[in-house]
Amino acid sequence: QNYLDNFWPDLKAAHELFDSILQARRERECESQENNGKEYPEHLPMEILEAGIKSGRYIQGTLNVNKHRAQLEAFVRLQGFGSKETG
Repeated sequence: QNYLDNFWPDLKAAHELFDSILQARRERECESQENNGKEYPEHLPMEILEAGIKSGRYIQGTLNVNKHRAQLEAFVRLQGFGSKETG
């Protein structure tokens, strides 16, 4: 904000863009607070997920998405099944 005010006081588009980004950031912070600090709201209650993982209905892992083909390529790396493990 200070940079824009001091060096580009007449550049209306830059000031509007800054205000838009600031507003979006505030909205995201409010949503994060509503979701207890989580970026995304939970789809199922945690107790149902934990029971489903224990029963084998659900799996738990890390989602990996190809940054170059994000809409086409992704996989879930299961916890406890790393490529470096020896059995």
